[in-house]
Amino acid sequence: MDLTLAHWLYLAGTFFIILTMLFRQNVVVPALVMSFFVAWAFTGSFLDGIQAIFNANLTAASELFNIFLIIAIMTALLRSIQSIGADEQMVQPFQKVMKNGTLAYWVLVVVTYVLSLFFWPAPAVPLIGALLIPVAIRAGLAPMGAAVAISLAGHGMALSSDFVLKVAPELTASSSSALEASAIGIQTLILSLIAGAVSLTIAYFMFRKTMKKPAKQNLTDWENSGDDDLNLRADDTEVKKGKYSPIFAFLVPFIFLIIVTYVIVATFSNLVPAIEDGAGSALVGGTAILIIIMISLFRDYKKTLQEVSDHIVNGFVFAFKVMGLVIPVAAFFFIGSGELAGQIFGTDPETTPSFLFDLVQEGQAYIPNNAFFTALGVLILGMVSGLDGSGFSALPLIGSLSEALAASTGMDPTTLASIGQIGAIWVGGGTLVAWSPIIAIAGFAKISVIDLVRKSFIPVVTGLLITMVCALLLF
Repeated sequence: MDLTLAHWLYLAGTFFIILTMLFRQNVVVPALVMSFFVAWAFTGSFLDGIQAIFNANLTAASELFNIFLIIAIMTALLRSIQSIGADEQMVQPFQKVMKNGTLAYWVLVVVTYVLSLFFWPAPAVPLIGALLIPVAIRAGLAPMGAAVAISLAGHGMALSSDFVLKVAPELTASSSSALEASAIGIQTLILSLIAGAVSLTIAYFMFRKTMKKPAKQNLTDWENSGDDDLNLRADDTEVKKGKYSPIFAFLVPFIFLIIVTYVIVATFSNLVPAIEDGAGSALVGGTAILIIIMISLFRDYKKTLQEVSDHIVNGFVFAFKVMGLVIPVAAFFFIGSGELAGQIFGTDPETTPSFLFDLVQEGQAYIPNNAFFTALGVLILGMVSGLDGSGFSALPLIGSLSEALAASTGMDPTTLASIGQIGAIWVGGGTLVAWSPIIAIAGFAKISVIDLVRKSFIPVVTGLLITMVCALLLF
C-alpha cells in the first residue's frame, strides 16, 4: 500500500521518542503530541486528533492492565510478608548461595531463565523480583545490575526462543508454507543462547565495578532510596514476629515452587491438565491474594479485613507510580497496530492501516540482495517491529518476509525467520522497550524503567549483531 502522511508522522514520532530517551529526557510529552498529529493526519479531523490522545491512553491502560495488576498484587504480598517479619527468614537460604555480587548476578540469570522457559517471564519475574532482588542487593549487586540480569535472561534469552511453549516459532511459521515451527524452534534456541551469553557477559562487566561488599546496609540503603511512595517496605505497618513467621517463610516459596513444578509437569506430560497460554499470571496472582489473606488471619484475625485492604491499596498505589510514565508512551506505539489503531480512531480495524507493519514492509524493498545485508535487514525489521511492546504480533510478517527474501538470495528461510524472531522478541519482548512487561522488573528494583532500557541497549544490540553473524556461519 502507499504510505500516507500519517505513516511518515508515525515514523518521525518513533525516531523522536527514541532520541528523547537517548538524551535522558522525559518521553511523555513527545508521545502525546505525536499521537495527536498521527491521528489528525489519518482522520483529517482536528477534534478526532484530540480525542485520540485520550482513547490511545485508555487503550494502552487496558492492554497493560495485566502487568499493572500483577505488580500491585505481588507488592501487596511482599508488604504482607514483611508485616510478620517473614521476609528476612524467607531469603536466608538464598543468602548462602548469593555470597557476593558476582554470584548474585549469575544466580539471578539462571533462575530467571529456567522459570521463564516454562512459565514465561510475565508471571515469573514478579516472583524473582519480590524474593531475590533484595537478596542480590544485600550480596553487593547494584539494583540496576539485578534488573538487567533478570530482563536479559527472561525477556530476552528465554522468551526469544520460547522453546518449551513454542508459541513464538509457531507464529513465525504460520504465514509461510516453507517454514516449520520445529526447525525455527531449534535454531532460535541456539541463537537465543548466543545472544544471551554475549549480552549478559557484557552487562556483567558493565556492573562489576558497581558491586559492593556483602552487607545488610546495602539492603537498608536500597530500601530507603528514591521516592518514599515507591518504597516497598511497609513502614506504616507494625511488624509482628511470632511463631507463624518461620512457617510462612517456608510456605510462601514452597507454594510457588509447587506452581512451577505443576507447569513443568503439564508441559511435558498428560498427568495433570495443561495451563492455557497467559494463564500463568492469573495463577500466580490468585495464589498471592490467598496467601495475603492467610497471613493476615494468622497475624491478627480481628484486623484481617482492614489489613488485607491496606496491603492491596498500597500495592495499587505503587503500581500506579510505576506505570504512570509508561502508558502515554505505549499509547503512541499501540497506534502502530491496525486493530488497536481502529479502537483508538474509532474506525474499522480491517481498513485501518497498521502503520508500524506497513513501514516494515516498505523497508524490506530497500534491503540489498546480499546474504549479510539481507540477514541484517531482517534483524533490523524484526527489532523495529518489536517497538509495539509485544514482539509476538509481527512474527507472521517476519515469517512471510523471510520466505520472500530467501528466495531472492538463495538463503535458508528458516535461518532468516529465526534471526527476525530473535530481533523482534529481544526488543519487543521487553529488553529495549520501556512500555513492556519489564516495567515490573524496574518497579521491584526501584529504578527508572527508562534507565533500565538505556543500560541494556549496548549489551543487547551487540549480542544481536554477533548472533546474526553466528547464524550465517552455523546455518
